[in-house]
Amino acid sequence: MKLSEALHIDIDRIDKEMIDLVRYDRDLSVFSVVKRSVIELIQAGGKRLRPMMVIIGSRFGTELQDKQLIRLAAAAEFIHASSLIHDDIIDHADQRRQQPTLHVKTDVYTATHVANYMMARIVEALLEYSDEDKTEDYLQELIAAAPSRLCLGEYQQLNTRFDYDISLKMYLEKTMNKTALLMAACLQVGARAAAADERVAQKLFDFGEAVGMSFQIRDDLLDFVQTQEKLGKPAGADLMNGQVTLPVIYALEDEVLGTRIRGLHEHSTLNEFQAIVEAIRQSDALERTEAISREYMQKAWDIIDELRDFEAHQDLEVIWHYFNHRDF
Repeated sequence: MKLSEALHIDIDRIDKEMIDLVRYDRDLSVFSVVKRSVIELIQAGGKRLRPMMVIIGSRFGTELQDKQLIRLAAAAEFIHASSLIHDDIIDHADQRRQQPTLHVKTDVYTATHVANYMMARIVEALLEYSDEDKTEDYLQELIAAAPSRLCLGEYQQLNTRFDYDISLKMYLEKTMNKTALLMAACLQVGARAAAADERVAQKLFDFGEAVGMSFQIRDDLLDFVQTQEKLGKPAGADLMNGQVTLPVIYALEDEVLGTRIRGLHEHSTLNEFQAIVEAIRQSDALERTEAISREYMQKAWDIIDELRDFEAHQDLEVIWHYFNHRDF
Protein backbone atom coordinates (compact mmCIF):
# COMPACT_ATOMS: atom_id res chain seq x y z
CA MET A 1 0.00 0.00 0.00
CA LYS A 2 1.25 3.46 -0.87
CA LEU A 3 1.92 5.87 1.98
CA SER A 4 -0.72 8.29 0.69
CA GLU A 5 -3.32 5.50 0.72
CA ALA A 6 -2.40 4.47 4.26
CA LEU A 7 -2.85 8.09 5.32
CA HIS A 8 -6.03 8.58 3.24
CA ILE A 9 -4.60 11.53 1.33
CA ASP A 10 -5.45 12.35 -2.29
CA ILE A 11 -2.11 13.23 -3.87
CA ASP A 12 -3.71 14.06 -7.22
CA ARG A 13 -5.43 17.11 -5.72
CA ILE A 14 -2.10 18.43 -4.47
CA ASP A 15 -0.49 17.90 -7.86
CA LYS A 16 -3.36 19.69 -9.58
CA GLU A 17 -3.00 22.66 -7.23
CA MET A 18 0.72 22.89 -8.01
CA ILE A 19 0.13 22.71 -11.75
CA ASP A 20 -2.59 25.36 -11.53
CA LEU A 21 -0.20 27.71 -9.72
CA VAL A 22 1.99 27.65 -12.82
CA ARG A 23 -0.58 27.17 -15.56
CA TYR A 24 -2.57 30.23 -14.54
CA ASP A 25 0.38 32.46 -13.78
CA ARG A 26 -0.26 35.44 -16.08
CA ASP A 27 3.41 36.42 -15.97
CA LEU A 28 4.37 33.28 -17.88
CA SER A 29 3.66 32.89 -21.58
CA VAL A 30 1.97 29.76 -22.91
CA PHE A 31 5.22 28.53 -24.43
CA SER A 32 7.46 29.50 -21.52
CA VAL A 33 10.27 27.03 -20.82
CA VAL A 34 9.73 27.77 -17.13
CA LYS A 35 6.07 26.79 -17.28
CA ARG A 36 6.81 23.64 -19.27
CA SER A 37 9.70 22.62 -17.00
CA VAL A 38 7.75 23.04 -13.76
CA ILE A 39 4.72 21.15 -15.06
CA GLU A 40 6.91 18.29 -16.31
CA LEU A 41 8.68 18.22 -12.96
CA ILE A 42 5.37 17.90 -11.10
CA GLN A 43 4.01 15.28 -13.48
CA ALA A 44 7.17 13.18 -12.98
CA GLY A 45 5.84 12.41 -9.51
CA GLY A 46 7.57 11.91 -6.19
CA LYS A 47 6.97 10.76 -2.62
CA ARG A 48 5.09 13.96 -1.65
CA LEU A 49 6.13 13.46 1.97
CA ARG A 50 6.10 17.13 2.87
CA PRO A 51 2.58 17.99 1.64
CA MET A 52 1.29 14.89 3.41
CA MET A 53 2.89 16.17 6.60
CA VAL A 54 1.00 19.46 6.24
CA ILE A 55 -2.26 17.54 6.02
CA ILE A 56 -1.39 15.27 8.95
CA GLY A 57 -0.48 18.30 11.06
CA SER A 58 -3.90 19.79 10.35
CA ARG A 59 -5.56 16.69 11.79
CA PHE A 60 -4.41 17.77 15.25
CA GLY A 61 -6.57 20.90 14.99
CA THR A 62 -10.19 21.68 14.28
CA GLU A 63 -10.48 24.65 11.94
CA LEU A 64 -9.27 24.67 8.36
CA GLN A 65 -11.00 24.87 5.02
CA ASP A 66 -10.15 22.09 2.61
CA LYS A 67 -9.05 24.47 -0.15
CA GLN A 68 -6.66 26.27 2.20
CA LEU A 69 -5.15 22.96 3.29
CA ILE A 70 -4.45 21.85 -0.29
CA ARG A 71 -2.81 25.21 -1.05
CA LEU A 72 -0.52 24.85 1.97
CA ALA A 73 0.34 21.27 1.01
CA ALA A 74 1.13 22.30 -2.56
CA ALA A 75 3.33 25.11 -1.26
CA ALA A 76 5.39 22.67 0.79
CA GLU A 77 6.10 20.48 -2.22
CA PHE A 78 6.87 23.51 -4.40
CA ILE A 79 9.55 24.58 -1.93
CA HIS A 80 10.98 21.08 -1.74
CA ALA A 81 10.98 20.52 -5.52
CA SER A 82 12.80 23.78 -6.17
CA SER A 83 15.48 22.83 -3.64
CA LEU A 84 16.03 19.52 -5.46
CA ILE A 85 16.83 21.40 -8.66
CA HIS A 86 19.52 23.34 -6.80
CA ASP A 87 20.78 20.13 -5.19
CA ASP A 88 21.15 18.38 -8.53
CA ILE A 89 23.14 21.29 -9.94
CA ILE A 90 25.44 21.42 -6.91
CA ASP A 91 25.94 17.64 -6.93
CA HIS A 92 26.39 17.47 -10.72
CA ALA A 93 23.66 14.82 -10.71
CA ASP A 94 22.65 13.57 -14.14
CA GLN A 95 19.55 11.65 -13.03
CA ARG A 96 16.78 11.75 -10.46
CA ARG A 97 14.29 8.88 -10.23
CA GLN A 98 15.93 7.34 -13.29
CA GLN A 99 15.13 10.44 -15.35
CA PRO A 100 17.50 13.18 -16.60
CA THR A 101 17.71 16.08 -14.17
CA LEU A 102 16.41 19.47 -15.25
CA HIS A 103 19.82 21.06 -15.80
CA VAL A 104 20.73 18.16 -18.09
CA LYS A 105 17.52 18.53 -20.12
CA THR A 106 17.95 22.29 -20.38
CA ASP A 107 21.11 23.91 -18.99
CA VAL A 108 22.35 25.13 -15.62
CA TYR A 109 21.21 28.71 -16.21
CA THR A 110 17.67 27.69 -17.15
CA ALA A 111 17.37 25.15 -14.33
CA THR A 112 18.54 27.72 -11.78
CA HIS A 113 16.00 30.21 -13.14
CA VAL A 114 13.21 27.61 -12.88
CA ALA A 115 14.11 26.82 -9.25
CA ASN A 116 14.24 30.51 -8.36
CA TYR A 117 10.88 31.06 -10.04
CA MET A 118 9.34 28.24 -8.01
CA MET A 119 10.59 29.73 -4.75
CA ALA A 120 9.35 33.20 -5.67
CA ARG A 121 6.00 31.98 -7.03
CA ILE A 122 5.08 30.05 -3.91
CA VAL A 123 6.00 32.94 -1.63
CA GLU A 124 3.75 35.17 -3.76
CA ALA A 125 0.90 32.64 -3.64
CA LEU A 126 1.16 32.19 0.12
CA LEU A 127 1.22 35.92 0.74
CA GLU A 128 -1.96 36.24 -1.33
CA TYR A 129 -3.47 33.43 0.73
CA SER A 130 -2.44 34.98 4.05
CA ASP A 131 -3.97 38.32 3.04
CA GLU A 132 -7.27 36.57 2.36
CA ASP A 133 -7.19 34.51 5.55
CA LYS A 134 -5.83 37.23 7.88
CA THR A 135 -3.84 34.59 9.80
CA GLU A 136 -0.40 35.12 8.39
CA ASP A 137 1.52 34.42 11.63
CA TYR A 138 1.44 30.64 11.20
CA LEU A 139 2.74 30.96 7.63
CA GLN A 140 5.92 32.78 8.63
CA GLU A 141 8.00 29.60 8.88
CA LEU A 142 6.83 28.24 5.54
CA ILE A 143 7.05 31.54 3.66
CA ALA A 144 10.34 32.83 5.00
CA ALA A 145 12.31 30.57 7.29
CA ALA A 146 11.98 27.29 5.40
CA PRO A 147 13.08 28.58 1.95
CA SER A 148 15.87 30.71 3.39
CA ARG A 149 17.18 27.91 5.59
CA LEU A 150 17.00 25.50 2.64
CA CYS A 151 19.13 27.87 0.64
CA LEU A 152 21.51 28.18 3.59
CA GLY A 153 21.75 24.40 3.76
CA GLU A 154 22.55 24.24 0.05
CA TYR A 155 25.20 26.92 0.49
CA GLN A 156 26.70 25.06 3.46
CA GLN A 157 26.82 21.92 1.34
CA LEU A 158 28.57 23.76 -1.48
CA ASN A 159 30.92 25.62 0.84
CA THR A 160 32.10 22.48 2.67
CA ARG A 161 33.08 20.34 -0.33
CA PHE A 162 36.12 18.23 0.54
CA ASP A 163 36.31 19.97 3.92
CA TYR A 164 37.50 17.12 6.14
CA ASP A 165 37.56 19.38 9.18
CA ILE A 166 33.79 19.80 9.26
CA SER A 167 32.53 19.21 12.80
CA LEU A 168 29.67 16.98 13.85
CA LYS A 169 27.84 20.13 14.99
CA MET A 170 28.18 21.70 11.54
CA TYR A 171 27.04 18.50 9.84
CA LEU A 172 23.93 18.31 12.02
CA GLU A 173 23.18 22.02 11.41
CA LYS A 174 23.52 21.52 7.66
CA THR A 175 21.26 18.46 7.83
CA MET A 176 18.67 20.40 9.79
CA ASN A 177 18.68 23.25 7.28
CA LYS A 178 18.77 21.07 4.19
CA THR A 179 16.20 18.42 5.12
CA ALA A 180 14.69 18.33 8.58
CA LEU A 181 13.47 21.91 8.94
CA LEU A 182 10.98 21.78 6.08
CA MET A 183 9.48 18.51 7.34
CA ALA A 184 9.16 19.98 10.82
CA ALA A 185 7.66 23.22 9.49
CA CYS A 186 5.11 21.31 7.40
CA LEU A 187 3.67 19.51 10.41
CA GLN A 188 3.74 22.64 12.54
CA VAL A 189 2.16 24.90 9.90
CA GLY A 190 -0.58 22.37 9.21
CA ALA A 191 -1.38 22.24 12.92
CA ARG A 192 -1.29 26.00 13.41
CA ALA A 193 -3.44 26.59 10.36
CA ALA A 194 -6.06 24.27 11.85
CA ALA A 195 -5.98 26.15 15.18
CA ALA A 196 -4.25 23.34 17.07
CA ASP A 197 -2.91 24.03 20.55
CA GLU A 198 0.54 25.66 20.30
CA ARG A 199 2.04 23.03 22.60
CA VAL A 200 0.86 20.35 20.19
CA ALA A 201 2.13 22.29 17.18
CA GLN A 202 5.58 22.48 18.79
CA LYS A 203 5.59 18.75 19.49
CA LEU A 204 4.73 18.12 15.85
CA PHE A 205 7.63 20.35 14.84
CA ASP A 206 9.92 18.30 17.08
CA PHE A 207 8.59 15.06 15.58
CA GLY A 208 9.19 16.34 12.05
CA GLU A 209 12.69 17.46 12.98
CA ALA A 210 13.53 14.05 14.46
CA VAL A 211 12.30 11.98 11.51
CA GLY A 212 13.81 14.48 9.08
CA MET A 213 17.23 14.20 10.70
CA SER A 214 16.98 10.42 10.70
CA PHE A 215 15.83 10.45 7.08
CA GLN A 216 18.85 12.44 5.89
CA ILE A 217 21.33 10.49 8.02
CA ARG A 218 19.98 7.25 6.58
CA ASP A 219 20.18 8.72 3.11
CA ASP A 220 23.84 9.48 3.75
CA LEU A 221 24.25 5.90 4.96
CA LEU A 222 22.54 4.46 1.89
CA ASP A 223 25.19 6.13 -0.24
CA PHE A 224 27.65 3.58 1.16
CA VAL A 225 25.55 0.44 1.56
CA GLN A 226 23.18 0.23 -1.40
CA THR A 227 23.96 -0.92 -4.91
CA GLN A 228 24.30 1.40 -7.89
CA GLU A 229 21.09 -0.06 -9.34
CA LYS A 230 19.05 1.00 -6.31
CA LEU A 231 20.80 4.34 -5.84
CA GLY A 232 20.72 5.31 -9.50
CA LYS A 233 24.32 6.49 -9.02
CA PRO A 234 27.63 4.88 -7.98
CA ALA A 235 28.02 3.97 -4.32
CA GLY A 236 29.98 6.72 -2.59
CA ALA A 237 28.76 9.37 -5.04
CA ASP A 238 28.34 11.88 -2.21
CA LEU A 239 31.97 11.46 -1.22
CA MET A 240 33.03 11.79 -4.86
CA ASN A 241 31.18 15.11 -4.91
CA GLY A 242 33.08 16.22 -1.85
CA GLN A 243 30.22 15.79 0.62
CA VAL A 244 31.61 14.91 4.06
CA THR A 245 28.63 13.08 5.56
CA LEU A 246 28.29 11.40 8.96
CA PRO A 247 29.88 8.06 7.93
CA VAL A 248 32.91 9.97 6.67
CA ILE A 249 33.11 12.10 9.83
CA TYR A 250 33.21 8.95 11.94
CA ALA A 251 35.71 7.25 9.60
CA LEU A 252 38.00 10.28 9.87
CA GLU A 253 38.41 9.53 13.59
CA ASP A 254 40.45 6.47 12.65
CA GLU A 255 44.01 7.75 12.31
CA VAL A 256 45.04 5.47 9.42
CA LEU A 257 41.76 5.59 7.52
CA GLY A 258 41.42 9.30 8.20
CA THR A 259 44.77 9.98 6.55
CA ARG A 260 43.67 8.08 3.46
CA ILE A 261 40.36 9.95 3.29
CA ARG A 262 42.10 13.33 3.59
CA GLY A 263 44.11 12.43 0.51
CA LEU A 264 40.97 12.47 -1.63
CA HIS A 265 40.19 15.53 -3.73
CA GLU A 266 38.11 16.45 -6.76
CA HIS A 267 40.75 15.10 -9.14
CA SER A 268 41.11 11.71 -7.42
CA THR A 269 40.39 8.68 -9.62
CA LEU A 270 37.29 6.51 -9.42
CA ASN A 271 39.41 3.61 -8.16
CA GLU A 272 40.81 5.78 -5.36
CA PHE A 273 37.31 6.76 -4.24
CA GLN A 274 36.02 3.19 -4.48
CA ALA A 275 38.90 1.93 -2.32
CA ILE A 276 38.02 4.43 0.40
CA VAL A 277 34.31 3.61 0.16
CA GLU A 278 35.13 -0.06 0.74
CA ALA A 279 37.39 0.84 3.68
CA ILE A 280 34.61 2.88 5.26
CA ARG A 281 32.26 -0.08 4.80
CA GLN A 282 34.71 -2.28 6.72
CA SER A 283 35.03 0.23 9.58
CA ASP A 284 32.58 0.89 12.42
CA ALA A 285 31.50 4.20 10.85
CA LEU A 286 28.32 2.82 9.28
CA GLU A 287 27.19 1.12 12.48
CA ARG A 288 27.76 4.33 14.46
CA THR A 289 25.86 6.33 11.83
CA GLU A 290 22.90 3.97 11.99
CA ALA A 291 22.89 4.26 15.79
CA ILE A 292 22.47 8.05 15.54
CA SER A 293 19.61 7.57 13.09
CA ARG A 294 17.92 5.19 15.55
CA GLU A 295 18.30 7.75 18.35
CA TYR A 296 16.36 10.30 16.33
CA MET A 297 13.66 7.74 15.54
CA GLN A 298 13.33 6.89 19.24
CA LYS A 299 12.89 10.58 20.00
CA ALA A 300 10.13 10.71 17.36
CA TRP A 301 8.40 7.68 18.90
CA ASP A 302 8.52 9.26 22.35
CA ILE A 303 6.70 12.29 20.92
CA ILE A 304 4.00 10.02 19.47
CA ASP A 305 3.48 8.63 22.98
CA GLU A 306 2.89 12.19 24.22
CA LEU A 307 0.19 12.75 21.56
CA ARG A 308 -1.86 9.57 22.02
CA ASP A 309 -4.88 11.54 23.20
CA PHE A 310 -5.31 12.60 19.56
CA GLU A 311 -6.70 10.14 17.02
CA ALA A 312 -4.24 11.54 14.47
CA HIS A 313 -1.35 10.02 16.44
CA GLN A 314 -2.02 6.94 14.31
CA ASP A 315 -0.96 8.94 11.24
CA LEU A 316 2.32 9.80 12.96
CA GLU A 317 2.83 6.08 13.59
CA VAL A 318 2.34 5.38 9.88
CA ILE A 319 4.98 7.99 9.03
CA TRP A 320 7.31 6.66 11.72
CA HIS A 321 7.14 3.11 10.37
CA TYR A 322 7.64 4.40 6.82
CA PHE A 323 10.85 6.18 7.82
CA ASN A 324 12.02 3.42 10.14
CA HIS A 325 11.78 0.63 7.59
CA ARG A 326 13.63 2.13 4.65
CA ASP A 327 15.45 -0.79 3.07
CA PHE A 328 19.20 -0.91 3.07
